[in-house]
Amino acid sequence: MFSTVLFPIDQSRQAIETAGKALELAQSHGSRLIVLSVVQPERPEMHAPAAVAMLLEQARQRFADAGLDCEVIEREGKPAFVICDVADELNVDVIVMGTRGVNLDTDTESTAARVIQLAPCPVLVVP
Repeated sequence: MFSTVLFPIDQSRQAIETAGKALELAQSHGSRLIVLSVVQPERPEMHAPAAVAMLLEQARQRFADAGLDCEVIEREGKPAFVICDVADELNVDVIVMGTRGVNLDTDTESTAARVIQLAPCPVLVVP
C-alpha cells in the first residue's frame, strides 16, 4: 500500500521520536524510505548545513541499524513547501512527520499544518 514513505526530519525532539513510527511503517509495508531535511538559511541555529548533514547521517545509521536502508535528501527552502515538492517529485505514497503539539486546525504557521494543506498524498502526523 505504501511503497514510498517520506520522513521529513529536523532537530526537534518530536521529529526524532517520530523516526520509530516511520521505521515501523516502512518495515511493515516493505517500503522505500526517504529521509528529508530542509536547510533554512534564515535559521542557522537549527538548520545549518553541517548540522543537517550530521542529522541525516544519524537518521540513516539508525534505520540501517534496524535493518532498513534509506535514501537521504537535503534541500534548501521553506520546510512545508520543500516537503510537498519532494513528495510530488518522488511520487511518495505517505508523509510521516511529527508535530509540536499545536492545534493543527488553528495554527497555520505549523509546518505540519501547512503540509497537510498542501501535500499531494496522505500525511501521517505523529503527536
